[in-house]
Amino acid sequence: MTQLRKRLTLLGSAAALASTAIVPSQIAGASPAAAASYEWVALGDSYTAGVIPAAGNVFEVPRDGCDRTDQSYPQVMDRDLGGLIDLTNVSCGAATIEDVTFRAQEPIGRHLPPFSEDPDYPFPAVPPQSQLVRASTNVVTVGVGGNTLGFADILRKCLELGAGSEGKGTPCKDDLAAGIPARLAKVSSDYDEMLAVIHARGPKAKILAVGYPTVMPKDTSKCTYNNRQQFGSITPGDLAWLRTDVLEPLNQAIEKSAGSHDATSFVNLYDSSANHSVCDAGKWVEGIFTGDQEPAFVHPNAAGHRNAASHVTSAVLNALDVS
Repeated sequence: MTQLRKRLTLLGSAAALASTAIVPSQIAGASPAAAASYEWVALGDSYTAGVIPAAGNVFEVPRDGCDRTDQSYPQVMDRDLGGLIDLTNVSCGAATIEDVTFRAQEPIGRHLPPFSEDPDYPFPAVPPQSQLVRASTNVVTVGVGGNTLGFADILRKCLELGAGSEGKGTPCKDDLAAGIPARLAKVSSDYDEMLAVIHARGPKAKILAVGYPTVMPKDTSKCTYNNRQQFGSITPGDLAWLRTDVLEPLNQAIEKSAGSHDATSFVNLYDSSANHSVCDAGKWVEGIFTGDQEPAFVHPNAAGHRNAASHVTSAVLNALDVS
């Protein structure tokens, strides 16, 4: 495994250098020229799919509204791993755990009023993501849970309430905190069901539950109130609450579910991204808008996906015991 890891490190470095110059032509699920040794299915929401322009270009034509981008971590890994693994990437922006497990999803593309409107919206429904897991699947990665928690809606509410508080206090916490435990309980319940379904569909597959990266810094004084490239009008107090009482418990819920299921491991992205929050100079997650004033609504950029690719690659190789 050591020699393979060295080769992948070199490949990853080359891919990072070339990422701004090369747009890959492959599509999700495309078969490589030679038969791959393993089959990998990537499931998840926008933190897997990429979605925002800062995470690359949407490469699927015609668009299906899931907005998978060429610098998202499944696509980075697909290039780095060469012909070792045959990728089927059905991750989709705005997906909930139920959309992965059993429900057809109607993708929203980049339609996020009032921040952005997608000219191709509405899109036809796509099948439940778990349907792409087969008896022959060797490894499944799944990064989902934020939309079941309602993270986007929580952010919108925090922006609204923070605008009226002039940056003072914790208006969002005061309004929403009582409902967070029930939201987290639903994440846990739905996640357990999802893992059971994935395992039933792919009984020999190793399942990797991918957590969420650091979004808010531990030191919220790094964040400037009303900075649209950070968290806009969300107050410092609410940012601290979002970190400790919303996002960290979300990761903990996912890790706990993963730990209670056979053949499932948790991939921690939070610790490695601790100094790369929305408010850090070397950010791996964009704010409400990017520096180019493109809507991002708090999603990982290409650098964040490269970090995810590194950790998920190690987890995949360990799960497959590749030497």
